[in-house]
Amino acid sequence: MGFTCGIIGLPNVGKSTIFNALAGAGAEMANYPFCTIEPNRGIVPVPDERLYKIADLLQKKDPIQTRIEFIDVAGLVEGASRGEGLGNKFLGHIREVDAVVHVVRCFKSGDVAHVTGGINPIRDVETVNTELMISDMEILERARDKQNRLAKSGDREAAERLDTIIRCIDHLNSGRMLAELDLHENEIHVLKEYGLITCKPVLYCSNTDEGEKTGNLAAELAEYARKNNAGFVTISGKLEEEISELPADEKEEFLKGMGLDSSGLERLIKASYTLLDLITFYTTATQMQAWTLLRGTDALHAAGKIHTDFEKGFIRAEVFTCDDLFETGSEHTVRAQGKLRSEGKEYIVQDGDIIRFLFNR
Repeated sequence: MGFTCGIIGLPNVGKSTIFNALAGAGAEMANYPFCTIEPNRGIVPVPDERLYKIADLLQKKDPIQTRIEFIDVAGLVEGASRGEGLGNKFLGHIREVDAVVHVVRCFKSGDVAHVTGGINPIRDVETVNTELMISDMEILERARDKQNRLAKSGDREAAERLDTIIRCIDHLNSGRMLAELDLHENEIHVLKEYGLITCKPVLYCSNTDEGEKTGNLAAELAEYARKNNAGFVTISGKLEEEISELPADEKEEFLKGMGLDSSGLERLIKASYTLLDLITFYTTATQMQAWTLLRGTDALHAAGKIHTDFEKGFIRAEVFTCDDLFETGSEHTVRAQGKLRSEGKEYIVQDGDIIRFLFNR
């Protein structure tokens, strides 16, 4: 699998409620800050209608969905970068994730305390983001001092790294996340070792209450996300948790009764998948299975996702698309019409490819 999303936000915004609905993991919930002390982890299947259609046409039983891991971490408070609340322990949990799902409270409830006493989504977002920027800045300032010493001793690579670090510090000092900075490929490589949180793509998740008129709050957050080139999705965590506990057949009926094609959690999962710029390809040699891959990955490295032997002994990839399969109705017809291709290790895998890897054992 290999792709993770960290769920962050202030305390009491509904992070664990949403995580429970996502993963069915039973994360502890309570109406007080820092209920989630150690991170909760849940591996969540990505909704994929194509998978079951392919499996049906190829007569494959029990197809396996691709997955993303979600990590629910402790609520962040103002001053976390200076050790308030759980401080750097919290921040350390999200330095290794691939993307951030930032849950923001857009519901009004007297039963659930707000750490600042009032509902204000933009203020809450900026409180968290400020702590993330300060924490990243401290890491970069330590790195700057180290690289500066090396550069003075004549280390040319250190001098180049120093330029990148200083540029990032200046950007953070302007009050902007590093994800907004146009970084070159070599600069991205330099920054990877530091686990900077503000470099990561962000999906803002508006946690609303179906029974309240909170549309304006969600709309404000959506506009904030748009201006900051971030993703956005709105769901009702409480409602989604109730839906997730229903049997599959009742869940579908419930959604239909509400006039919905999919649950908010399915939208969140798909939005996270899109945020990370991931694609899905399929293998059918033995069991039908979907695989997650970064867009732009070549066939050699796609083979390595399945097994290292596939990558080491790679010969070629036999490829056809799910669209061609849907159009023709069978793999036999795909082959007969010449729509199955033989591709080398440099072929860039496309979303919806069905691949058989040939390799030396």
